[in-house]
Amino acid sequence: MAQQLDMANRDPNEINGHIKVAFEDVLAEPDGVHSIDCIWKCAFTCFECGKGLCYKLMTLLCGICIALGWGCNFAMVAFDHVWCWTPCIRDFSICIGCWQKVYGTVVMCCCGPVCEACGMVFSKIKIQKS
Repeated sequence: MAQQLDMANRDPNEINGHIKVAFEDVLAEPDGVHSIDCIWKCAFTCFECGKGLCYKLMTLLCGICIALGWGCNFAMVAFDHVWCWTPCIRDFSICIGCWQKVYGTVVMCCCGPVCEACGMVFSKIKIQKS
């Protein structure tokens, strides 16, 4: 099934919401200490251009290779779970289920009557306050 790529919203699940880096999130001048307006505007332009250019350059040089690597990694994880871990866990659950029945039967046959007898003995104890 082909999945459509949303080019406008590239983080629909907010996976990287914690790394939103706008100029206002990084640089801020409180009241009383303001630089010259043209300096502040120039700093904003330099920050945005530098961030955009550097990010685009790094994704151009590394993005495809890193995406391929992560794709292969998650393919191996899926393969391990489908072909190794899930069948192994299912096998273990089936085998341990038999031992659970044996253990339960032994406990109920051996320990059950003893515990029931002790319960009957201790149920006859009466405490009176004088």
